Amino acid sequence: MDRSESLRAAFELELERLQIGPVKLLVAVSGGPDSVALLDLLAGAALERGLVLVVGHIDHGIHPSSDTVAATVHALATAYNFPAIERRLALGPGTNETVARAARYRALEAMRREVGATFIVTAHHADDQAETVLMRALRGSGPAGLAAMAPRRGRLLRPLLPFRRAELARHLLQVEHPIWADPANADASHLRSWVRHQVLPQLAERIPDVADRLIEVAQQAGVNRAGWDALLDVMPELDLRAEPDGASASLNVLEAFDDNLLLCLLMAICRRTGFSAGPSRLRRVVDLVRQRSSGACVPLGSGCVVERSFDRLRLVHATLQSVNEALELTIPAGVAEWAEWRFTWKVATAPTRQERRATTAWFEPERLLVRACRSGERVSPLGGRGRRLIVRCLQEARIPRSRRAAWPALEHEGAVVWVPGVCRSDRLVPAPGAEALRVDAELA
Repeated sequence: MDRSESLRAAFELELERLQIGPVKLLVAVSGGPDSVALLDLLAGAALERGLVLVVGHIDHGIHPSSDTVAATVHALATAYNFPAIERRLALGPGTNETVARAARYRALEAMRREVGATFIVTAHHADDQAETVLMRALRGSGPAGLAAMAPRRGRLLRPLLPFRRAELARHLLQVEHPIWADPANADASHLRSWVRHQVLPQLAERIPDVADRLIEVAQQAGVNRAGWDALLDVMPELDLRAEPDGASASLNVLEAFDDNLLLCLLMAICRRTGFSAGPSRLRRVVDLVRQRSSGACVPLGSGCVVERSFDRLRLVHATLQSVNEALELTIPAGVAEWAEWRFTWKVATAPTRQERRATTAWFEPERLLVRACRSGERVSPLGGRGRRLIVRCLQEARIPRSRRAAWPALEHEGAVVWVPGVCRSDRLVPAPGAEALRVDAELA
């Protein structure tokens, strides 16, 4: 078996290890040697594994030859008889590599959804991994960061991670497709290019297997990261839950751990739930866990917060702001969105009994408005006595403080008649069996 066939066989074994069966893939092809090699290897495995391939190309709008490169990639897709999709970002020549990378992945995800692909496949290989580990070490990353790139993470696949750049280059000699050498890859003003062309070659003069050692660091750190992630699945008492705006875990369990174990668990929870936070911010979260005040919170950056909410520690992707617009429920029926909620209403027969904290309620057919709860407002609970502060009702229903500003209230002639899931008032209650307006409220 020649080297090219040997690479193909090893690549197909990697696809088998990653459990990539019949599926549609968006293949990110820049036109450079690595992505062209990736496309050819996937093309060779497509028929046997039932892969449907779509070529995705991102024109960053940075290099003046980007139009020519895009045309070359499109021609390459045509040669393989694969459909192609392109995005033009117009970032400009002064864009740094961090901004360009973030824009690229946002565009690839949008393209993936557009074509209905299950995964995005990129051409990162073992030498990229070594560079990433060294760059992260220079930036002070911890063990999870040193694990660097995973071969499969979320919607992203990197099946070339076991293979070296030189192997892919030898394969390209057999394929003989046109490739593009991005000048940015040799520009030492970019950190990765500096590491690739200056730092690693100098290190290799003293430590010839430095790349292999860095890859080993990534593998060991990956075991550490995977171990902490697996621990979350064997701790049912942690009660880790997905929430509409993030995730939450049991405070009672977290409070029992010492600071070091708690910090490691918080890191694992953040990784599992898609939050980005370094050790310094998470040490503040450790302090938050030690507090006893519900509603206290710590910012994680980018609008995200961690909040103590009753007996839960909540990770919130963005703090909801109060909604100023009102939604009128026009009789006889309708469906509408309000903030994070969906309201559905129609004429229906009133039941014998209504639940005070339900997310469905029946009203005498009158003009109703949906708007945000207001500070100091009161409601007369169905089956209760007197008038109660709505904020107290929200607290008793264990609604987190971060959600209250955008929690809906139904109003009739200035009075609150219902707070969905919290309190039905004693106003506009229809007689059992009478024609009524049924309203269903659903939190997205």
